[in-house]
Amino acid sequence: MSLHPTLQPYADAWTHSVDAISEMVQPLAEAEWNRRTPCPGWSVRDVVSHVIGLDSELLGDPRPIHSLPRDLFHVANEHQRYMEMQVDVRRHHTAPEMTAELEYTVIRRNRQMRNENREPDTLVRGPLGTEVTLEQAYRVRAFDVWVHEQDLRTALGRPGNLDSPGAHVTRDFLLEMLPKIVAKDANAPRSSAVVFDVHGPVEFLRTIRVDIQGRGTLETAPALGPVASLSLDWETYVRLACGRVTPEAVADHIKTDGDQELAAAILHHFVVTP
Repeated sequence: MSLHPTLQPYADAWTHSVDAISEMVQPLAEAEWNRRTPCPGWSVRDVVSHVIGLDSELLGDPRPIHSLPRDLFHVANEHQRYMEMQVDVRRHHTAPEMTAELEYTVIRRNRQMRNENREPDTLVRGPLGTEVTLEQAYRVRAFDVWVHEQDLRTALGRPGNLDSPGAHVTRDFLLEMLPKIVAKDANAPRSSAVVFDVHGPVEFLRTIRVDIQGRGTLETAPALGPVASLSLDWETYVRLACGRVTPEAVADHIKTDGDQELAAAILHHFVVTP
């Protein structure tokens, strides 16, 4: 049994990233599991706990029954509380416990994907009691695990895989968010265009066109006379979009032309992760 062709690229990207995570954390000393990552409020242990927890849920495992502490400053809404549950329940797990559970979870997920015979539009359990399609679940896992692989690489001083299969899934996932960011959140002028020029391991040039009704669309064709343009490197783009840095902290990595107020508004609304 082989995966549906629509699901295979996401499964491959997930496997590539989770194998990289396993390789990175396997030799870590106990103290290194406490290193802070760029993911707000989360250590290396917390990030790995999150990966284990969400993949366990896709396997159908029950969520832990656990009361969160009241002093978690980085937990501010229901979505974050949901995500924190799988993390906090493992905060006192040892390094051997973490690596063993990660390895076991990866083995089970690989087996599940090898035997997967459901169609991409099958509804499965999503966060907060929602239902999502199987394709969306696979896609979000590939995106999520690659971003957390990068969190761990930053924390452990092991840069790499910025152009891996997960990076390309992430590119497409983040690009889909741009029309709303530009047209609705940043309130770009109607009948205008904004250009994004991203360079580095993953390169792309994209235009967001805002029509007379104020709706944004993503285009690959360059725009003549855009109202604003933003140029930045791929790593900075990801870190901004995933809330790992503020625009002010990486201002020297971003070049903006045209309407500076609009460019600032776009960057202000750039975070797409809850």
